[in-house]
Amino acid sequence: MSPALKALDEPEKSRVVEEKTPDWVNPMLATLTHDHFDDSDWIYERKLDGQRCLIFKDGDGVKIYSRNQNLLNDKYPELLDALEQAASESYVADGEIVVMEDGVSNFAALQPRMHSSQPDLSIPVHLYLFDLLHFDGHKLTELPTRTRKKLLKSSLNFQDPLRYTQHRNESGLAYLEHACRKNWEGLIAKDAEAPYRHSRSKKWLKFKCDNRQEFVVCGFTEPSGSRVGFGALLVGVYEDDKLRYCGRVGTGFDDDFLESFRETLDQIEDECPIDLGKPGDEAIHWVKPEKVVEVSFTEWTSEWKLRHPSFIGLRNDKNATDVVREGPK
Repeated sequence: MSPALKALDEPEKSRVVEEKTPDWVNPMLATLTHDHFDDSDWIYERKLDGQRCLIFKDGDGVKIYSRNQNLLNDKYPELLDALEQAASESYVADGEIVVMEDGVSNFAALQPRMHSSQPDLSIPVHLYLFDLLHFDGHKLTELPTRTRKKLLKSSLNFQDPLRYTQHRNESGLAYLEHACRKNWEGLIAKDAEAPYRHSRSKKWLKFKCDNRQEFVVCGFTEPSGSRVGFGALLVGVYEDDKLRYCGRVGTGFDDDFLESFRETLDQIEDECPIDLGKPGDEAIHWVKPEKVVEVSFTEWTSEWKLRHPSFIGLRNDKNATDVVREGPK
């Protein structure tokens, strides 16, 4: 057992289990809430807008996986050496890969790194780590959040491009106000005493500054005027395993994306996949519900339609069937 683990008090040490480093674990996911609060038993982290990942280091080296278990080593080679050198021991850590611009994580700027087979190293990335799940042959997930973060900070060597995700105690409302002034996406509030669970949980909560979430691409329309590629994307979410139509997204695209994504859409054109709320009989190209996009919007209507939606980016780190309407639980 490492010195950091030996230094735990006896009640916490009893919650540490000797276990071989796993090949994979599901990440813990946060639940969106609009009931923001201050609480001395919670911590508050900056919500980063990037690609969630899990890091596995053992005798075979380092593996970086997306949340849907895609290996990312080839996309982010500059992270591998830093993660190898971060600790001599084996470990599993949780984090987010981001591109920072003027102190703000920019998901759109990360898109070329996420979707290119040849990494463009002129686009620098950082990996913010915020949790430690295994260390030196021991499972840590039953330890409290605050303890796991202390172990993460003390056990790994954080040198660029690796960064430790700072947090604040108690003052969630003031920190959220600060986050929104800085144009951050929001905060993640975490129960400081909670264990790590490999599922969505109310022990981690999303405090958002604006409305945005993932949607499944269901179809598209033809461009008009000088527009290239396509006119708008028709998007939806799953509701009880049925795909519900949520509206169309026609802004936020550049010409390069309009042209390249049209080629992708043409390859998956299919019958209408929508089960609920299908739009009228206008000229729509339907596609297989495989592609996932992130969209910002002002609000939901009572009919489950989006007001003023705008495209943020394409996501390849989330399965389409996992996309549901986010909202307070």
